[in-house]
Amino acid sequence: MSVSIQRYWALVLMFIAAAAVLVVGMTTVVTLSPPQPVRLLPEPARPAPLLPPRGSIYTADGEPLAISLQNGERVYPLGATAGQVVGYVKGKRDADGYINTRGENEAGQAGVEKAMEGLLASGTDVYLTIDSKLQTFAEEALWKGVADSGAEWGTLIVMDSRSGKLLAVANAPAFDPGSPRGAPGDDPRLVNYAFERLIEPGSTLKALTAAILLEQGAAKMSDVVEAPMRKRIGHDYIGDVVQHPGRLSLEEVLAYSSNVGMSNFVSRIDAKTLYDYHQRLHLYDKELLPGFGLWAPQHFQLKQIGEFEKATLSFGQGLSVTPLHLVAAFNTLANDGVYVAPAITQTAVSNKGERVFSPEVARQVREVLSKHNARRARLRGYDLGGKTGTAQINTGKGYKKSDTYAALYAGFIPAGNVKATVLVVLYKPQTSNFGSIVAAPVFRDFAAHALAYWGVPPRSGKMAYGE
Repeated sequence: MSVSIQRYWALVLMFIAAAAVLVVGMTTVVTLSPPQPVRLLPEPARPAPLLPPRGSIYTADGEPLAISLQNGERVYPLGATAGQVVGYVKGKRDADGYINTRGENEAGQAGVEKAMEGLLASGTDVYLTIDSKLQTFAEEALWKGVADSGAEWGTLIVMDSRSGKLLAVANAPAFDPGSPRGAPGDDPRLVNYAFERLIEPGSTLKALTAAILLEQGAAKMSDVVEAPMRKRIGHDYIGDVVQHPGRLSLEEVLAYSSNVGMSNFVSRIDAKTLYDYHQRLHLYDKELLPGFGLWAPQHFQLKQIGEFEKATLSFGQGLSVTPLHLVAAFNTLANDGVYVAPAITQTAVSNKGERVFSPEVARQVREVLSKHNARRARLRGYDLGGKTGTAQINTGKGYKKSDTYAALYAGFIPAGNVKATVLVVLYKPQTSNFGSIVAAPVFRDFAAHALAYWGVPPRSGKMAYGE
């Protein structure tokens, strides 16, 4: 009996021990982490999240000049239209097209892309003042003019006479921001010649000098001065190109574009008066269009202006300005004597202006420039006016040894109630140095298309060129 009992309890104890071992074993299996699989290749990196698309750039009439795709790629739907104005960006992307970082390489490198970087990088759209159709007309006229004249480069600027909005800024050679490009400084297509090159105004400045004389009461259009073909001032000489009578009125000085005649008229005012008016016309401003890297004008300081310098300044020699400086100053005549600052973005447009000349003086000058407009700038049935310029460029060796010229034409469309001021510059043309021959036809071609676009019919009912 005792042996049976002992066996019984031994079996019970063995059962309890086996159950305990089983429970402990199962608990261990449940609580232990599963074994890690062996990976032969590293786990692929997850794609970086896409950043918000860069803001778009539009013309005033809503045409897209620059947009970003969801993968960050920057595209330029209108190609070379306003290419140098728009500028470009340099994106850094991995093989899958994801933007790794929005650092210096992704920022705008030129043009509006650079000037408006803060807004565009935050995803804000930018609207320019440019009218896409006027821009097309300007580019077609300019590119043809550069090709026909063999010029090294050219620019055509169209400025709204009242608001200062830049309605078109054309440059040649053409540049498509979406195309392969060379390095800045090596690729001439990258330059916005309207903003980034200096030219001498040449005889276009005579119109502003005449306005200064009229405003000061120093001359009337009918006043007459001696005007030989050549004149000595100190140890230097100035001369004229177009043959003219020996005595000229101020009106005739503009008509014949006489350097000698204008120098005799400007002797009636002192250097400070001339210098002050140039400042009021913002010809010497370094920050005419903030953020866009305009080249700073080069000019005499007041203390450097003697009789010879004053004479040359009166007909546009001895100072260098960007084409934008010149068109904005010339526009003062179009805007009845009020200077307005140029603007390329809608947010920069200002309604404020600075009166420089009286309305009567500005209209007098426009009437003369219309009456004596260059033949190749005329458009039958329309009242157009302007002033030609043939500017000899001082390339560092003085004017006597320089064979570099810029041909210019600055004009009004139309000359009476002006809608826009236009400046054409052709640098180093090969067929002719004279603005009346190579620059005036570019103005005329643009004017014809602009007037048709604006729906302005010719007085004669015909759309013929010339007279």
